[in-house]
Amino acid sequence: MARQPRDPVHGWVMLDKPYGMTSTQALARVRHLFNAGKAGHGGTLDPLATGLLPIALGEATKTVPFAMDGRKVYRFTVRWGEERSTDDLEGEVTATSAVRPTPDEIAAILPRFRGEIMQAPPAFSAIKVAGARAYDLARAGEAVELAARLVQIEALRLLEAPDADHASFEVACGKGTYIRSLARDLGRALGSFGHVSALRRVAVGRAGEAQMISLEKLGELSHKAPGGNAMTGVLLPIETVLDGIPALAIDADQARRLRLGQAVLLRGANAPIAEDAVLVTCGGHPVGIATIGEGALKPKRLFNL
Repeated sequence: MARQPRDPVHGWVMLDKPYGMTSTQALARVRHLFNAGKAGHGGTLDPLATGLLPIALGEATKTVPFAMDGRKVYRFTVRWGEERSTDDLEGEVTATSAVRPTPDEIAAILPRFRGEIMQAPPAFSAIKVAGARAYDLARAGEAVELAARLVQIEALRLLEAPDADHASFEVACGKGTYIRSLARDLGRALGSFGHVSALRRVAVGRAGEAQMISLEKLGELSHKAPGGNAMTGVLLPIETVLDGIPALAIDADQARRLRLGQAVLLRGANAPIAEDAVLVTCGGHPVGIATIGEGALKPKRLFNL
């Protein structure tokens, strides 16, 4: 039987990933619902985490790196008294403590975890060690120690401490920050040990909870109008994750040259001198991502729309 042709679907879906599903499974489900040819996601969420998983369809996949690099906001709960091998509920208990921190003690140490800090990733992570994933080595029983690296934590605040065993936080952070590592390090700093017992991502870049949609809702829309406006209506534009880079409008002739892979000379006193990445538009529509150097606009990733 011939494979069903894919639909020309281009844009972002801000999926509210459910608990217990891997990011890869969620991606496959969304791609299937839209019958899209290409798909990618803007930052993995663990199966035990919920919340915003940006999914790119079609030409939007060319902008995935910008979502990966974007600021992210999480809400998470730490369970005190136990450190676990995975730094979350899934792992085995590796250390325990009878110490339970008070809200004042928790608040007092938070400044130490703001700004640029050194953080060691969890042993159960996708980081490669000698060509193998750290989590594969850890599951095989090997001791995995990953070097600490610099991460950026823009904001970290205590939301509530509903009981002696738990505390909930909100954190805004940059690329490469592990919330499981943050929970582990908070527990150690407080002499209590700790692991993540709940984790939800609520923002990536400028996208937040208001843009999220569940798999259930997407499924309902797909049954109501397969391939119709009901589905395309939830797609956000390709340029959604490009708010952090400059935009440059060009005319139709310049756009044609750029699409042919040719550089476009920039003239005038207001012409940008140098940029690593700019969103190029023509008539209000995205043309692609380009670089600016030596007075010329050079194509980097062009959109086939």
